[in-house]
Amino acid sequence: MIKKYYPALFIPVLLCSQAQAVLAAEQASGPAMTDELVVTASRSAESQREVSANLTVINREELAQSAGRNVGELLAEKGLGHVQQYPGALTAIGIRGFRTDTHGNDLQGHVLVLLDGRRAGTGNVAKLMTRNVERIEIIRGPGAVQYGSAGMGGVVNVITRRGTENSLFVEAGGGSFDQAEGSIGGTVKQQGFDFAGAYTQRTYGDYETGGGDRFYNTGVDYESSLSANLGYSFSENNRLGVIVNRFEVDEAGNPGYLSQNDLDDTSDKKNYSIDGTYSGATLNDRYQWLVRYFFGKDENSWKSPIGSDPTGWDTGIPSSNETDQQGAQAQLTADCAFATLTAGFDWLDYEVENSWTPRKTTYSNPALFFLGKSALLEDRLTVNLGLRYDWYEVEVKEPAGRDEDQTRLTPKVGLAWMVSDELKLRAQYAEAFMMPSADQLAADFSSFGRRTVGNQDLDPEKSTTYEGGLDYGLGSLQAALTYFHTDFEDKIISSALADGSSSWQNLGDATIAGFEAELSYDLGEPFSWSWEVRPYLGMTILTEYEDKETGKDLLYVSGTNLAAGLVVNNGEGAMVRFNLAYSGKQDVEDWESGSFPTPIVELDSSTVADLVASYRFLESETYGDFTLRGEIRNLFDEEYAYVKGYPLPGISWFVGLRWQY
Repeated sequence: MIKKYYPALFIPVLLCSQAQAVLAAEQASGPAMTDELVVTASRSAESQREVSANLTVINREELAQSAGRNVGELLAEKGLGHVQQYPGALTAIGIRGFRTDTHGNDLQGHVLVLLDGRRAGTGNVAKLMTRNVERIEIIRGPGAVQYGSAGMGGVVNVITRRGTENSLFVEAGGGSFDQAEGSIGGTVKQQGFDFAGAYTQRTYGDYETGGGDRFYNTGVDYESSLSANLGYSFSENNRLGVIVNRFEVDEAGNPGYLSQNDLDDTSDKKNYSIDGTYSGATLNDRYQWLVRYFFGKDENSWKSPIGSDPTGWDTGIPSSNETDQQGAQAQLTADCAFATLTAGFDWLDYEVENSWTPRKTTYSNPALFFLGKSALLEDRLTVNLGLRYDWYEVEVKEPAGRDEDQTRLTPKVGLAWMVSDELKLRAQYAEAFMMPSADQLAADFSSFGRRTVGNQDLDPEKSTTYEGGLDYGLGSLQAALTYFHTDFEDKIISSALADGSSSWQNLGDATIAGFEAELSYDLGEPFSWSWEVRPYLGMTILTEYEDKETGKDLLYVSGTNLAAGLVVNNGEGAMVRFNLAYSGKQDVEDWESGSFPTPIVELDSSTVADLVASYRFLESETYGDFTLRGEIRNLFDEEYAYVKGYPLPGISWFVGLRWQY
């Protein structure tokens, strides 16, 4: 299979060989603006000034200031979009009216989550911890050209930390609702070898809601996470690396609705992955390459004893699903006289086993992609182009069904224009898609006396997005504004055939449009203060999110999401951060009612505030640094829920001590 696509890697080399070399001394001088390098938008390192998409970067300093322990909690603070959070380590996040899938594999979500540039293998972002993360890059809008199916609303790339110095840390703490937590980790940089890693273990008990109700069976007996990134550089530009990630939670409470609180249902969740990488470049950096192989497993199991069964649905029989994932990536980037070109090959293979029907399904997805960018007008205008071709083959293996295959060609074009050293204008057109699942295409089984058959004529769900915006940076002032318009077509829904069988069809279109804005400014700069005093604001306002079939607002979509706050930092170990996250009201299905058809009701808006403070009270070259940290979450004791019937914790506190050497 790989041999068939291998020649595509050499497209950049062949094209560059036709271009004349341009001496650095003869090149026109570009803008003086310099900024952070990012990798998600083009799959290779580039300056933010060259990116035509709306890109948000959460750096390591912001990660340290957050009260969030996992990616789900962190992004809920950012106000990107709808969050669907349940007790027991289960969270989906939304961007531009689309969201990840918490159950099953990540191929069936509409927002794609990556670990170091490859699929994370799960849509449950509560399984992705932030302790050993260097930064998180978020593409708001389609990412299908770079990464394939599911990247409609956006792409979240969690990038693991790499060792650049020798360090060690140990920290421990505890707080409300019987919370206890401990972590150990560090970094190494020695004679070509680098390492960064962290291990965290925690437990917490049942919590009280903002309304003062005790929500029983919401605690976790044991949760652990491990992240390690190690590598060896055998020359200046060549590195062999291994990345290991592991998450596990045992006996997580699965309490059901607060109004029908089940006291003994639990769930276990696991996710692990191992990546092997080889990255390299020529001495002059004209050619860079990356080769990766990865594998992993995502597991979920549920236990539902009938001892406490307020709904009458508990069977006493455990259920489970697991997804085995493996894949490979190979790409080559060439910096030519006229452009930077990246071509590559992706391969992905999923094997899914469920305790329900269909019990075994498989997914195979090879793809070729080509990305290019060219700088014009003395490097002030960057043109970004992309094209990707995906092959999908799915099969229902148990009970025996069919195998089906489909293909998809996806384009993208974008412009980034540096009007001045401070102001960038950008525009982009991009398409995205989500392939039908194996059962939707190829199922043929009977369950509870009803036959279910796949529809081999299903088309992928598709979206087309136009967007334009600006980025402005002057000193410590950073601002961004984006308008986007997305047409969503061929939504896959359940349907009934004439013979009474259940199947699927493409029926449903929607339009989603709105504005995104970010603003931050250090007030200390104009006054020459030694302290950073930085207020910030981020918001998403949807002007349209309508289902064209019904004419009604889309379900589970908030028209307004907002995050605002203030950071005060002296740069020497004293920091205070206040963050407020607002999620607007939304229409949702009221499954709690037990009625059918399920009534549509309104979920109230919510405003959740967190306060985090830290103080380094001892700094010694001999004994290391000691930092005291305190957190107050849900500061104003808001009674709120991101999923109707599942209210989240009220006000709580946490105190921890960190030693670092």
